[in-house]
Amino acid sequence: MNDVILEASGLSKSFSGFLAVEGVDLKVRRGGVHALIGPNGAGKTTLFNLLTRFLEPTSGRIVFNGRDITRTSAEKVACLGMVRSFQISAIFPHFSVRENVIVALQRPLGVSYSFWRSAGMLRRLNARADEILEMVGLGGMADVAAADLSYGRKRVLELATTLAAEPEILLLDEPMAGLGREDIGRVSDLIRSLRGTRTILMVEHNLSVVADLSDTITVLTRGRILAEGNYETVSAHAGVIEAYMGVGHA
Repeated sequence: MNDVILEASGLSKSFSGFLAVEGVDLKVRRGGVHALIGPNGAGKTTLFNLLTRFLEPTSGRIVFNGRDITRTSAEKVACLGMVRSFQISAIFPHFSVRENVIVALQRPLGVSYSFWRSAGMLRRLNARADEILEMVGLGGMADVAAADLSYGRKRVLELATTLAAEPEILLLDEPMAGLGREDIGRVSDLIRSLRGTRTILMVEHNLSVVADLSDTITVLTRGRILAEGNYETVSAHAGVIEAYMGVGHA
């Protein structure tokens, strides 16, 4: 099986003549953790939105699992197994932690959340939801209202709902944003546990997290790829030191 699960070729995006992303060639390998880093305005979020089909490319091609998805809708791409999270937590605050995961489990069935399902179906959904919650460290909080969780645990719950979609690749947009040290450790442990069984592509500013988790790092600046490789390779790159690490990001 091809070890490249997601590939972009010559990917560009122009906004009223401004090239936010220019000629990006990117390969994300199956089962690894791949980080996109770069200074503010480097084009990370635009590239992320192009790959997940929330933006239309001006030019270039995107291939997922050998299938051209350049013009495929974001919803269909998610159904194909590419699921993303967002910087802002997206959960149902007045549902319990378990109910939030059950909502996500029902999405592939093409139905909205419903309490009026067969007892057998509800038992299966409850059991699977509890398995996922145990996996992410929220097993003891299944009946807690999502609104009552700390910010960090809400981010973990969002990851749990993402996992409920059984994605082949997770695209995480700044998963550590706003987290304290304990929660960063919790989310890092979760991402580490997924290595090999899921592919993860993440935009992340926390360089210690990037160094700890990433197999491959792609550094963007001014919409172009400046460097790529493991942490040792990119951290020694003179252009990276000048354009990214030298500007004081943590």
